[in-house]
Amino acid sequence: MKHASNARIIRLMCSGRVDPQFIVDALAKGADGVLIGGCHPNDCHYVEGNYKCQRRLPITKKLVTEMGIDPRRVRLEWVSASEGVRFGQVVGEFTEEIRALGPLQLQEWSFDRAGADAQLARHGGDHA
Repeated sequence: MKHASNARIIRLMCSGRVDPQFIVDALAKGADGVLIGGCHPNDCHYVEGNYKCQRRLPITKKLVTEMGIDPRRVRLEWVSASEGVRFGQVVGEFTEEIRALGPLQLQEWSFDRAGADAQLARHGGDHA
C-alpha cells in the first residue's frame, strides 16, 4: 500500500474510537491535517462506530474552526482495509489539499469560560 511519505498512520480498531481531542492534540503537536479513514456505511465491524465518528465530525470541525484552524484540515473518508489502492489515492489527495493550504500556523488562544457558559446557556445545555 503506497501513500505519501509524510503521512503518519495511526491505527485504531474503529473510526468510532477517534475522540475529537485526539484530532485537536494532533494539530496542536504539529500535524498539518488529520485524515480519518472509516469503514463504509453499513459495513462497520463494530456495527455503528463509523456513524459515531460521522456524528462527531461536525462538532470537531466547529471546534477547530473556533481555534482558528481551517476545517478542511480535518477529513473523514470511507475506505476499507481491502482498498489499498483507494487508500493511497485518498491520502495523496488529502496531502495535496493540505499542501495547498500551507503549514498550519496555530494562533495563541485561551479558553473563555464565561463566553462558553453563555453560549451553552443560550443553547439550553447543562455543564458540570
